[in-house]
Amino acid sequence: MAQSRAFMLKTTSLITLTLQNAIVSLSMRYARMKNKDELFISSTGVLMAEVVKLVVCLGLVFADEGFHVGRFINLVRAHTIQNPLDTLKVGVPALLYVIQNNLLYISASNLDAATSQVTYQLKILTTAIFAIILLKKKISKIQWISLVILVVGVALVQLSSVVEKARPADFVENRMLGFAATILACLLSGLAGVYFEMILKGSDVSIWMRNVQLSLLSLPCAACTCFISDWDKIFQHGFFYNYTWFIVFLVLLNASGGLIVAVVVKYADNILKGFATSLAIVLACVFQVYLFAFVITFQFIVGAFFVMCSVFLYSRTPSSKPKPPRAKAEV
Repeated sequence: MAQSRAFMLKTTSLITLTLQNAIVSLSMRYARMKNKDELFISSTGVLMAEVVKLVVCLGLVFADEGFHVGRFINLVRAHTIQNPLDTLKVGVPALLYVIQNNLLYISASNLDAATSQVTYQLKILTTAIFAIILLKKKISKIQWISLVILVVGVALVQLSSVVEKARPADFVENRMLGFAATILACLLSGLAGVYFEMILKGSDVSIWMRNVQLSLLSLPCAACTCFISDWDKIFQHGFFYNYTWFIVFLVLLNASGGLIVAVVVKYADNILKGFATSLAIVLACVFQVYLFAFVITFQFIVGAFFVMCSVFLYSRTPSSKPKPPRAKAEV
């Protein structure tokens, strides 16, 4: 019974994550097309998504405690104020994600979009490597082949939809710096994801409490990024400049993604999360054909075929298990 429930949670969370990622991609494209001249301040959207995640997770913790105010306050205090080391331990992936996002900015500034996006797909392989190192996960040779096929497939799909923007005449790029930043971002992405998975599966603390701890540390980072990068715009136009009901929906959608990822990591793993997000990229491109007149190319078809093949290979091949020790012969 417990195994079937875990399988249902694993399958449902992976399907939900795939759909959520695809819808986010399509919604962001729609928001940009609808408001080409006056976009909302994106950093405020990131900050508000973190606020929504914190509020929702606190509500879920409150529900887990039977809506008992006293028990709820004591539990939150016990896992935050009274146990700061445990909270700081969750802060490691939060810090790694902040550094990773800054590295991706350096990558985008020094590499063309195609090279940057394709190189960043190596995070699928770095995630598998860290899963082996930190979680002692066993991956068969066929599964390694499926991961490589996945990287190639996603790269082809993304290349088919890349439109490179014209850069200023005086723009100077450092390709070595861009490559180094992208590779390091891949390593940090894999490490942060697997480390968070290790924390979630290595204790009896609930997913929602872990997300409360994560949000409490992510919020200051998001706030600093928001006001440092966009202070002039916020001061001039206001924090909620050009927010519409659709932008509010987009913020809620992004917030839900963080919660779904936590469930996926808890009941599945980061490698399967990589497959789900890769499928979402393909799915989003297919829907763009009908919504935004996206043209399907031969390159996209080959890439999508590779992604599907990789999913089939990985799911059909059981992970290699350590051989049981031989029984000692009786004397």
